[in-house]
Amino acid sequence: MASLDQSIGGLISVFHKYSGKEGNKNTLSKGELKELIQKELCLGPKLKEAEIQKLMADLDHNKDQEVDFQEYVTFLAVLATIYHEDLAH
Repeated sequence: MASLDQSIGGLISVFHKYSGKEGNKNTLSKGELKELIQKELCLGPKLKEAEIQKLMADLDHNKDQEVDFQEYVTFLAVLATIYHEDLAH
């Protein structure tokens, strides 16, 4: 398997590791998203509760109080852009 395939598979696996703990297996609740961020990202433990709530509100485009896979992919795109800009400097 090529490295990009492995990376994409890893991103999908992380989503499913946390989704469904509190209900729908195909979405992340606020608590599941918080746990994912805190355990899977270096910056996660540094975020305050208000920042996580704002992130949830920003990601939840359809306002159903959950982050579906498409919204998660949008989050990953934003993260990749931030990491890219940080590494470019």
